[in-house]
Amino acid sequence: MAIAVHLCSLAASAPELEAAHALLSNAERAQADNFRFAIHRRRFVMRRALLRRVLAPHLGVSPARLAFGAGANGKPTVIDGPEFSVSHSRDTAMIAIGDMPLGCDIEWRDPALASPEIAARFFAPAEIAALDALPPERWLAGFFDCWARKEAYVKAIGEGLSHPLDGFEVSVDPETPARMVKAQKGWSIAGLAMLPGLHAAIVAAGETMPAIEIFSAAAPAIAA
Repeated sequence: MAIAVHLCSLAASAPELEAAHALLSNAERAQADNFRFAIHRRRFVMRRALLRRVLAPHLGVSPARLAFGAGANGKPTVIDGPEFSVSHSRDTAMIAIGDMPLGCDIEWRDPALASPEIAARFFAPAEIAALDALPPERWLAGFFDCWARKEAYVKAIGEGLSHPLDGFEVSVDPETPARMVKAQKGWSIAGLAMLPGLHAAIVAAGETMPAIEIFSAAAPAIAA
């Protein structure tokens, strides 16, 4: 089975948000109500509704009838459904679906969120050295490629940020294919170039990355 990647906008009109809210479970609605700011509440509601809409055809049920669970370390699962992973950055969501354990991550390139100090805190020494070896004009892209690849990996193995980000290594050069440099064996990685300024990666179980099919909704709003 190919990995299906859905790139979706989290922007919504009032009627669209209301329709999305109606698809959620009571627990999801309660979680949405806990967000202090409307922008974060709207993004959560739209993200969960989009996930339901994307997964529903795989199970042959309506989006509102999907039943979610949690695996080890809280990794989300859908009962009797495929493997999936969800990521969002600003008003863009990425949903990856496959028949093997996988993880995905997207990051918008925001210079305010990248610095050598942050790299030193979270990245492995070899990754920091590889970033420093890049031409200055490629450092920022390398930083976010590295971050997306690392996040995708820890989500794929089901540990999330409980797994130390400096405990494994990925490639960082934005002009070469993504690869796992030092990590658990049995995982493959791919970097995705879907929109300018967007850094994305998928990690999947298996020595060879399956084919990736990308489905894109309307161009997302990228304002913070």
